[in-house]
Amino acid sequence: MEKKHQFNLGFAGIAFLLLAAFQFWLGFRSTAVLEYSQFMDYLETDKIAAVAVTETAIRGRFKEPIDGKFDFTTVRVDPDFAEKLEDYGIPFSGAHDQTWLTTLLSWVVPVIFFVGIWALLIRRFAGQQGMGGLVNIGKSKAKVYVERDTGVTFDDVAGVDEAKAELQEVLSFLNDRQHYGRLGAHIPKGILLVGPPGTGKTLLARAIAGEASVPFFSISGSEFVEMFVGVGAARVRDLFEQARKAAPCIIFIDELDALGRARTGGSGFSGNDEKEQTLNQLLSELDGFDPASGIVLLAATNRPEILDPALLRAGRFDRQIVVDRPERAGRAQILRVHMRKVKVADTVNPDDIAGLTTGFTGADLANLVNEAAIVATRRGGDKVSMDDFTAAFERIVAGTERKTRIMNDDERTRVAHHEMGHALTAASLRSADPVTKVTIIPRSVGALGYTMQRPTEDRFLITLPELKDRMVVLLAGRAAEEIVFGQISTGASDDLAKVTDIARECVIRYGMDDEIGNVVLEEKALRFLGGTPAGQMQRDYSESTAREVDLAVRALVAEAYERAKAILTEKRQTLEEGASLLLQKESLTPDDFPPLRGKARANTP
Repeated sequence: MEKKHQFNLGFAGIAFLLLAAFQFWLGFRSTAVLEYSQFMDYLETDKIAAVAVTETAIRGRFKEPIDGKFDFTTVRVDPDFAEKLEDYGIPFSGAHDQTWLTTLLSWVVPVIFFVGIWALLIRRFAGQQGMGGLVNIGKSKAKVYVERDTGVTFDDVAGVDEAKAELQEVLSFLNDRQHYGRLGAHIPKGILLVGPPGTGKTLLARAIAGEASVPFFSISGSEFVEMFVGVGAARVRDLFEQARKAAPCIIFIDELDALGRARTGGSGFSGNDEKEQTLNQLLSELDGFDPASGIVLLAATNRPEILDPALLRAGRFDRQIVVDRPERAGRAQILRVHMRKVKVADTVNPDDIAGLTTGFTGADLANLVNEAAIVATRRGGDKVSMDDFTAAFERIVAGTERKTRIMNDDERTRVAHHEMGHALTAASLRSADPVTKVTIIPRSVGALGYTMQRPTEDRFLITLPELKDRMVVLLAGRAAEEIVFGQISTGASDDLAKVTDIARECVIRYGMDDEIGNVVLEEKALRFLGGTPAGQMQRDYSESTAREVDLAVRALVAEAYERAKAILTEKRQTLEEGASLLLQKESLTPDDFPPLRGKARANTP
């Protein structure tokens, strides 16, 4: 359509120029061009019928045709100067300063210039708005990959073996449909990758593009929505139209939640008409294509709870694959993949780093390896050592060191006792994670010091005694301040917030209070997979029950605080020795202060 449109415009321009040239030629053939002296002779001999005078030219008609021409034109000459030339008998004529070509160019060139600037500005504006051009506005923006185009294969994906196996099965369906369909099974229409941010959903899709021997259409959900109503639906139609022509193939929609958000019941001024039309078109396309044609729709999201239920029903997205945070073995595999790209010392053990990075996603681990390489480069090392990984881990978790933040002696002493209280209490409790480092060097996140604990294993269930021990460790810093100084400070604000959250969760969500019983009183609305609540707490209980909840939470926190005080009172001498050594060295490990080694972790169920 666009080429035909451009051809018609060019043809019209050429026709206009030819018509103008033809009219100019006709006028030139029927008009005599006279010298001014010749015009004066004709005027004296009474051969001129009429004239029209302008500032630079004289045009008129003859009484009788001369050389077959009735019209004439000549260029004016100053009358006084013309009389002098006549006295000497010299033929003379006027002349234009500009030819007809220069006159034409003086009009055409500025017009072309301004039209070009206007077209350039319009095109730039359209590009910034994502329109690309009015003709292409309904075209799909999907990028098409063929085999190995992405440079990523399943060998580059680690830590998500279950998800990788599911997707490899889909590839097998596409590559050998007759074998896998011999019993009547058909390939799933849609596959939804669900998981927290950074777990490798998009990387898995790129690996499929690298492994598949079929075309791979990749597009983001936000690219369907434009400022014009109906554009998103048109792009969905165009995308599936291209896919049908290229079948068998894979369509990948990243960030599906931008396109498939649940439709609201309101109308009129809701402002969601464009998104709803786009979603409706996607649902229609999902129902319209035959799985036997070999088209697979692959999508990824980290917010499945806000997707429209119509998208998730059977027959549309038939299969949902959870891409969760990797376990320890998976983290070690991911670290080995990323360590291929850096020079790592032989003493670096990925299993040890995996144990240190509980809760890290694949993106976090990639960032850790990169930060460790930066630390090694900064110190001038030839290879990345284990100390570099430890420093990078501390930078990611606690922020950068701020040695320029100078505390006075009283503050440093208080912070040293506070952190040593955390560390000694953690070392005294069997269920607490082992202490790996204690420091009083301020960090960029606002901490004046911190105690680092490393889990020995991944945990999926936590008992009430273990939760109570965590609260004891968190409150031990404030307990140490009260025992040593006889007063408390604001340094435990973050600890108190964490303790309160744990105690409240025990009461209202886990049913761990004997008085309230085994009931769930509150559910966090729209809890995302990353663990962050998106809405306010929903409360569906009476004021008397709310008072019981407050009393139960307060009792748990008070019990934990008394336990922390009891432990540190018993270890008062060790607390003073550890704080004194910490003030000297600023950072301590269990090798520097053996009491931090503590007891072996209990194997609780």
